[in-house]
Amino acid sequence: MSVIYLLISISIIVAVCFFIAFIRAVKSGQYDDDYTPSVRMLFDDELVKPKVVKPIGKSPKAKRRFFKFLNL
Repeated sequence: MSVIYLLISISIIVAVCFFIAFIRAVKSGQYDDDYTPSVRMLFDDELVKPKVVKPIGKSPKAKRRFFKFLNL
């Protein structure tokens, strides 16, 4: 029976610690910005410039490799 009292008191102490941490986070402004996270996903992608690859050499094999690289 004494173990139950010990577990209840420890759980209350842990709950109070989490509550204090939550109050500190709210007071420090961690949850103030509600709008930016919903819009951030729209602007997450960066513009990527396409790579320009010139074929090495003038042999037909080099040209085939070049066009295979471009998926043509």
